[in-house]
Amino acid sequence: MDKGNRNTPDGDGAGQTEPVITNFMLREIQAPIAARLIHAFAGVVGRDKALETAAEAIREDAAAAGQKMAEKFGGNSMKELGRVLRELWAEDDALEFRIIEEDERTLNFDVTRCRYAELFERLGIKELGVCLTCSRDEPFIAGFNPLIKFARTQTIMEGARICDFRFNLKLYYFACIR
Repeated sequence: MDKGNRNTPDGDGAGQTEPVITNFMLREIQAPIAARLIHAFAGVVGRDKALETAAEAIREDAAAAGQKMAEKFGGNSMKELGRVLRELWAEDDALEFRIIEEDERTLNFDVTRCRYAELFERLGIKELGVCLTCSRDEPFIAGFNPLIKFARTQTIMEGARICDFRFNLKLYYFACIR
């Protein structure tokens, strides 16, 4: 995907360009502002309450983003989730990952490098990285497809060597009894 500017699709803007902001760039822009707000609110309501309030707002935003991505990618199957991983989350080399298993019911992968964690470290706000970034994953999936079960036991943001992402489509079987 072109990381520069794009021509606008309509004839009225011929010659004008529209900036392309990747998911990583968006986090890079948002993180310092969000950190300042959280720290300011913590001074008023306490750190725990400020983080709890920020996390709730972030989860709501992530769920809405999951719904939008399902619409944008034209579906909410594992195939489209794989596209989200490759085309959104890992864009700009934001993630390096190794696929463990991928089929119509499963997407399991390990993140081996996370530039999001590196970003928060560089900005001196790594302690907020889980709240501002990692906590988005579960509600994003719930918004994308509530039948996909998400599990993760460790993150690079929290000091682990890898992030272990496990997605499995829950199948429900209904028996007809006559």
